[in-house]
Amino acid sequence: MTGQVDVLVVGGAGVDTIVYVPELPLPYADSYSIDSGIRTRAGQTGDFVALGLTKLGLDTHHLDVLGDDPEGDLVRALHREHGIGLTAIPQPAGTKRAVNLVGPDGRRLSLYDTSRARPGDRFPEETLRTLAAASRHVHVAITQPGAHALPTLLATGVPLSTDLHDWDGENPYHQPFADAADVVFVSAAALADPERTMRRIAERGRAEVVVATAGAEGAYLLAGGELTRVPPVAPPAPVVDSNGAGDAFAAAFLYGRLTGEPPERCALFGAVAGAYACTVPATRADAMDREALVEQVAEASL
Repeated sequence: MTGQVDVLVVGGAGVDTIVYVPELPLPYADSYSIDSGIRTRAGQTGDFVALGLTKLGLDTHHLDVLGDDPEGDLVRALHREHGIGLTAIPQPAGTKRAVNLVGPDGRRLSLYDTSRARPGDRFPEETLRTLAAASRHVHVAITQPGAHALPTLLATGVPLSTDLHDWDGENPYHQPFADAADVVFVSAAALADPERTMRRIAERGRAEVVVATAGAEGAYLLAGGELTRVPPVAPPAPVVDSNGAGDAFAAAFLYGRLTGEPPERCALFGAVAGAYACTVPATRADAMDREALVEQVAEASL
């Protein structure tokens, strides 16, 4: 990486195998015939945030551990294809992978292979510090070894964001990420009281903005101590897959933030991009571009 980039994405690189199933939960059977095919493609949370930011015109760099394996080759190819800078630290355990079961309504069930991470995994501190210092913003995935990177990232003074995904508000693994980030995204799916959890995040840590996404019900936005509802945006085409919607929301929100938009406007950007992502099959690595985002935000604002 040479010169300053807009966003450094830390962690979250990997490969997903997509299986479209007749229903979720999937009833037990000896076997199922998958007429739509079973496809493996590069793209986990960090990859999709990096892709979303890049498609929106932000100069983006991605740092993570990758194996010298076919999965790692797919991740490297994805970044080359879309012009996303990549610093890959060798991972002897192999590249992260998962299986996503996707139902007819677009809901998904993800099975993560945790054997491809080790407790001692670390990013080289000098590499991490140099990349962060050359960035306007850092987005940290909650994947290993992101937690160990937080002290170094905080020491650089660069603004941070993170996505806690389906946190229940209690699991201690997520807490350091919630405490360290200036912008925190979380799914409301496992939260009994989204407002309570969002306010706890803001009170405990550094967060200036907390967003809880709620799927087809929109999202909650906590900014300046005020909680507002972000209404859902109608998808521009039939919903086929919710995979990547949260990553698209985060990327578009950060685009708005880095271009000087207020939090409410950033949340609208996120809602529009998240709705679009639900119309893209999980077998494709795709994201909304800036022209489409601006056009659909204008329509949603009418």
